[in-house]
Amino acid sequence: MLPSHSANESKPEVNSATIPVDLEVASKPGKLKRKLMSGAVLLFLLAAILILIGQIPIRNSGTAYDWLAQNLTSEFFLYMLGGFIAQMVDGALGMAYGLTSTTFLLTVGISPAAASASVHASEVFTSGASGLMHLRLKNVNRKLFVSLLIPGVIGAAMGAYILSELENYNYIIKPLVAGYTLVLGALIIVKAFKPNRSKLKEKLIAPLAVFGGFMDSVGGGGWGPIVSSTLIAGGHPPRFTIGSVNLAEFFIALSSSLTFFTMIGIHHWQIIAGLVLGGVIAAPIAANLSKNLPVKSLMILVGILVILVSSRILYLALAG
Repeated sequence: MLPSHSANESKPEVNSATIPVDLEVASKPGKLKRKLMSGAVLLFLLAAILILIGQIPIRNSGTAYDWLAQNLTSEFFLYMLGGFIAQMVDGALGMAYGLTSTTFLLTVGISPAAASASVHASEVFTSGASGLMHLRLKNVNRKLFVSLLIPGVIGAAMGAYILSELENYNYIIKPLVAGYTLVLGALIIVKAFKPNRSKLKEKLIAPLAVFGGFMDSVGGGGWGPIVSSTLIAGGHPPRFTIGSVNLAEFFIALSSSLTFFTMIGIHHWQIIAGLVLGGVIAAPIAANLSKNLPVKSLMILVGILVILVSSRILYLALAG
């Protein structure tokens, strides 16, 4: 008598691992088609919105298109390039957005006060997004953040006020700022070689934040290189240090920007918009490239570049 088999036993066992592969292959054209359709709809809606916005009348300027044609000059795209470069550097190193963009603006002839005001206004957007991301990823040490916040804001407001008051003395301020950025360039190179750690006392964090905020406003950058580097060298965990410093930087930039705008007004929207737009374009590229870039070599390269450009600005300012 032959052994009986159940209905389940009579069916050959199917390897379930092969099913998703076949289904995935079969569904790829469908997924691609849906993505293309979604992209086409989004592009159509974006084009429609831009066309409608372009027809909005603007006083004394015709339509929005006419206004853009008058204001989107070659200088605007130059500022976009500066924002793009600065964000690429910042995305790779986690710092030096302000330093890079300020050095760039000084090179093309922008005054120190205008450069610092524009950079800090653009940093409100970039540092805000970065700070929220660190907060979401739980990279922020609350105690360290609070220790940095108020002293940093006070230092930033003081620096912005003093620089605004001395705007008529650019021939003095410009070489000083160039000398400062030169020193920061050297600091980035030193950081690349990981200097020996020495314990930083907790009571020195507040003075460090005041100094970092002040110099960040005066020089247009330096909060990250000064504060982060010192804290990490002083034994603080890099993850929570970078997260806390980045979140505090939003308030530093906001304090500095409000002080600048109160003192000298908003006269540099082209620079601000160019830096922000260039940074937005560079952000996703920098985020992907940063995984594969040799950070140490890049830090050395950026440091050398900042030193060379700052030396040129310093030489021209002193020679003139």
